[in-house]
Amino acid sequence: MGSLGIDDAVAAARGGDDAAFERLVRETYAGVFTLAARITGNRDDAADVAQEAYIRAYRGLVDFRGESRFTTWLHRITVNCANTLLVRRNANLSDANEHDLPDGNREYHPEHRVDDGEIDAEIKAALEALPISTRAVVVLSDIYDLSHAEIGKQLGVSTTAVKVRLHRGRKRMRNQLAGGLEPVNCEASPAKTGGVARAV
Repeated sequence: MGSLGIDDAVAAARGGDDAAFERLVRETYAGVFTLAARITGNRDDAADVAQEAYIRAYRGLVDFRGESRFTTWLHRITVNCANTLLVRRNANLSDANEHDLPDGNREYHPEHRVDDGEIDAEIKAALEALPISTRAVVVLSDIYDLSHAEIGKQLGVSTTAVKVRLHRGRKRMRNQLAGGLEPVNCEASPAKTGGVARAV
């Protein structure tokens, strides 16, 4: 479905056409699920996030004014839903340290090894080893290419916190890829760390 088709479906869904909304779900579900899986690192959580995102989108569609593309708006809802789920599950997500400095080391930056959304197995494992709040920032910055300000808006944190988390996340991934850091996944059991790898 092209952009015109999406616009037509959005207009129809806003007018109460449930079939049009179902069409939007079918056309956008893969992207929503993949984004949710990359942030949560777990397929079951990703499915829950996607379901909640579409519920919120359905309820909020009447307020969608088209200032951004529908998919951009939907992805923002998805990020918010994923963040809400993970915050609810993990009381101390924030690993930001305001005294950390931006990472000037260009030895490892995930975007240099990402091509059209494909992430190799090493990167997937390194992403899944990050604390959840840090992983969300790395995913949104280095895979979805969002600005620091947009990431902060979506996650409800300051731009400074985004920069710090991105620095720390890249540093941890760089160390793990170099063999200097054992994977530590504080929010998922070993049996549940394959979600992103299977979802991408």
